[in-house]
Amino acid sequence: MKKTTPPLGWLRTFECAGRHLSFTLAADELRMTQSAVSQQIRSLEARLDCLLFVRKHRSIVLTDEGRRLLPDVSQAINQLYTATAKLDQVHSADLLNVATSVSVAQWYLVPLLSRFIEQHPHVKVRLMTTVWPDEISHANADVLIRFGSKDDNPYVEKQLGKNRLVLVASPQFIKSRRIRQLNAKNIVRYPLIQAVGTSDTWANCARQFGFDEELPVTINVDSHGLAVDFAQAGSGIALTSQLIAQPALTAGKLKLIHSKTIRAVDGYFISIKPGSNNSTARAFVGWLLQQVEL
Repeated sequence: MKKTTPPLGWLRTFECAGRHLSFTLAADELRMTQSAVSQQIRSLEARLDCLLFVRKHRSIVLTDEGRRLLPDVSQAINQLYTATAKLDQVHSADLLNVATSVSVAQWYLVPLLSRFIEQHPHVKVRLMTTVWPDEISHANADVLIRFGSKDDNPYVEKQLGKNRLVLVASPQFIKSRRIRQLNAKNIVRYPLIQAVGTSDTWANCARQFGFDEELPVTINVDSHGLAVDFAQAGSGIALTSQLIAQPALTAGKLKLIHSKTIRAVDGYFISIKPGSNNSTARAFVGWLLQQVEL
């Protein structure tokens, strides 16, 4: 049977506690609670079937097994830090790390980002896209752009755009279907597209546009970006975010098929991650907020 190594987190906690000879100081360095450090050490000792520390009233000391293990673990961790430092440019002064969804990156930032780079030629931008909204807050980034409701994030953030929903279709779709005016009677003839995983569905929004709530949806996708993709491909009428659709509307690849826009429940929010010391982050956030108002 193939043997597995203990979790790296346990080994890192052991190395830190062994270096300080203190669970309390290890907890401070690792930003953990003392009880969590103690629990990880106990788990590692159980995994290795030996004691690594002798617990005294106000101190700890390494056992013989702990003294033998510590140098090898310390060396391995230092090698990992050295290896990743060669590739990790997160703290580079001229590198701006932005974490966001694929929809924002592809459909909003791609058409705009070259303008920011032209104004800040020394800056390099690294875009990190995530699949699930809760991954945004854990990303190692300077600027976070997330999708969700306003109260989902503890960081100080600003709303990106006016947070409106629009109905869009491609010019070719409108022409081929000879759509002059969308109304409650003729909308049932056309394929409808919506993003799931949000409160802003056709069922919840149809009445505000003047349609029946029981409209059948043909295509369900997992993001507003994909809804825009399908609409642009001529697959139907998409209920989607105005922010994500705007570049395609500006380029004439999509057209508004209904004059009304409605307030969305979920939207896009931008913030600078606490602890980021990147001097360009604030300039980028301010610039992007200006773009959505143009």
